[in-house]
This record gives sequence, C-alpha cells and structure tokens, in this order.
Amino acid sequence: MTEASFDSQGAPARKRTSLTVTDERTKARNRAETRFRAYGVAAICVGVFFLIVLAFSIIRSGLPAFTQTVVAVDFQLSQQDFDEAEAQLFKTKAYEGFLIEAIRGKLEERGLEADFDAGAIERLLGKPGSTLREHYRANQQDLGQEVYFQLAAASRVDGYLTGRVTRDTLQDSRFLQMSDLDLIDELVAVGVITRSFNWNFITGADSGVDDPGGAGIGASVIGSFFMMLVVLVLSLPIGVAASIYLEEFAPQNWFTDLIEVNISNLAAVPSIVFGILGLAVFIQFMHLPQSAPLVGGLVLTLMTLPTIIISTRASLKAVPPSIRDAALGVGASKMQAVFHHVLPLAMPGILTGLIIGLAQALGETAPLLLIGMVGFVARGNPEGIVAGFTEPNSAMPAQIYTWASRADPGFYEKAWGGIIILLIFLLSMNVLAIILRRRFERRW
Repeated sequence: MTEASFDSQGAPARKRTSLTVTDERTKARNRAETRFRAYGVAAICVGVFFLIVLAFSIIRSGLPAFTQTVVAVDFQLSQQDFDEAEAQLFKTKAYEGFLIEAIRGKLEERGLEADFDAGAIERLLGKPGSTLREHYRANQQDLGQEVYFQLAAASRVDGYLTGRVTRDTLQDSRFLQMSDLDLIDELVAVGVITRSFNWNFITGADSGVDDPGGAGIGASVIGSFFMMLVVLVLSLPIGVAASIYLEEFAPQNWFTDLIEVNISNLAAVPSIVFGILGLAVFIQFMHLPQSAPLVGGLVLTLMTLPTIIISTRASLKAVPPSIRDAALGVGASKMQAVFHHVLPLAMPGILTGLIIGLAQALGETAPLLLIGMVGFVARGNPEGIVAGFTEPNSAMPAQIYTWASRADPGFYEKAWGGIIILLIFLLSMNVLAIILRRRFERRW
C-alpha cells in the first residue's frame, strides 16, 4: 500500500512550498510576462522602423524641390541694343538673341564651341526673353552695366542633372533633345549652369502644367493661414461654449442624449460629406465666393467642431467633482464654480484638443476640392486682409494633390516637397500643444 499524509479531517494535505523557491506556476507566469514585454518592444521597433522608412522616403523625394537648376550669366545690354529690341515685332526673340551671344561668349572664353540656336535656349530656359525684357523695362538704369542673372532652367534639364533623366531614356521632343545634353554638359563645365536654393518654391505660386520648375507653394500657405484663422475664430468659442453647457448645465434627458450621440456620429463622418454640405449651403444657397478661404474655413469649422467638443468635454469631466463641491460649499454660484475653478483646470486639455482639431483641418483635402480650392487657382498673393478671405486661393493639401496628379515628374518632386512643408507645420502645432499643456497644467 502507498503511504499518504492526511490532515486532521481526513483530506489529503497540500504540498508545502517555500517563499524562497519559485514554483512552476510562478515560473510560467513570469515567462508569459516576459513574452508580453518582448511583444511590446517588437511592436514599438516595427513602428519606429516604418516611421523611419516613411521619413526617409519623404525627405529623399522632397529635398530636390528645395533646389533648382539655374543658368547664371553676366549679361550686359546697351541702350542701343535695348532700343533695337523694342523696335522689333518679336521683342522677346531679340532679347533671346542677345542672351545666346552672351552664353556663346562664356563658352568661347573657355575654348569651347557649341552650335545652338534660340530653340535650344527655349528648351533649356523656357521663355527667357520675356524675363530679360521685363527686367530692363523696369530697371533702365541697368542698361550699359553688367547684370548677374539667374534664370531657372526647365524641369527636364533639372532632371538630367539630378539623374531623373538619362541619355538612355531620353527621347527627342519639344521639351528636350539629345543634342541639348551636350550643351548642358558644356554649360556645367564653364559654371553657367549651377544648382541653387529654390526660394521661389517657398514663396511662389503655382506656375501651370508646363512649368514645374517655377511652381511654388507660398500662395497656398497664405490660403491655409487665412482658413485657419476662420477655423480658430469660429471653432474655439462655439466648441468650448457647447461643451461647457452640455457637461455642466444641460439637464440629463433624452434630448441632450440625442445631441451627444449625434456629436459623436459627426466626428466619424467622412470629410467629403462636409465638402458637399459646404458646396450646397455656403456656395449654392448663400452665394459666398467660390474657392475663397472664407468658405474653406467655414467648411473646416463644421468638420472640426465635433472633435473639439468631444475633447473639451473629456477635459471638463476629468476635473474631480470635489473641486465643484468645494466651490459650491463656500458660496460660489454654479457659473462661478465652472468659470473660476473647473475651466482653468481643464484648460490644458481644451487647448490640446483645439490644436489637434486645427491640425486635422490643416491636412484636409477632399472638402476643399469640392468647393473649388484646387491648386491652380492660387496664382498670386492676396492684395490685402479682406482679399485674403474672399479672393480665390488654394491650400497646402489641395496644392499637393494638384501637383501629384500631373504627368510631369518634376511636379512629383514638388508634391513631396510640399508634404515636407505641411509636416513641418503639423509638427509645430503638436509641439505647441505639448508646450501649452505643460504651461497651464495644474496638479492637485
């Protein structure tokens, strides 16, 4: 017979364990915890890896947009040449002839000979004659003096120097021919063609479908700025006031429950629905100016209000009820308790929600396209503050979408460069949200 130990009531006694010895169940639990931590670290590493790949792809593809290929030449035009060019029927052709002679002189100084005509110059520079004519008509004091010009080269010339266009893939067309590549190499050798920082990309406007080298995002940045002003002025007071009423003063009944459910549902509505609403109400019914930042700001205000209301209510709800009870206990009214005690404590969360809502509005594209704020309408900066709200303009995401949809590969680089600028604005807004949260945060 086997021997077994029993307790005083006849039941088998449990095996005695020691606190200094880890049993099998504890070991299994520790192994499971270790695996869970490993899964979490692996998930973070995968996320960081894809984030690095994304950032590297954006920077690699977008940095060429911040530089441009220019034809740098010292050009001197006499009063006689100016009068002769202005007397001709095709004035810009005359200026192009003078430019050809200046470039040919640069090559001859280095002992190089190149046979090229006005057609080659137009393929390299577009229409440089008009640029020269505009300069000398506005600055006639420069006649007879040597003036340093930096003329932006065509996008395919830029692509040849950056490796996007090669001799093996090039086919003769009205934009660039194989013979032009020899001329480009000679101009690079003598320092006539160089690379420089493209300030026009940051300060300029859209240049049309045939000139990616002259395209800029500056006008769209101004359009986004005026839209964000409209969103800020409207969404902050309306969203905060609605949140305070619903959270602190509204009675709990079926009507307020219906409002809360609909606010939550509106936060999940696709942004294109708000674009259709803005098109129907603000443009077709109210007859507000189409493609104006004012209309874009109104549409984005409707879209961001649910996000701001939800985040503000969450911040108000996070304030402990004891704060309200203490204020009411010392004789404060309901409004005094809310505005003097609850609202200052909830301010960090409110500001964070507001900035997140503005960042969401800054990156929206679909509702802006429906109200006509496409990239090509932004051809210049507004002439005043009122014009900034009412004149047709574009926004950064709409401009990026327009560039990405064009066939020329040069616009593809511009789209990536626009994404870099847009991300800089979004990151700045998120950093501002963190700073404001730390600045106004109170601990109790």
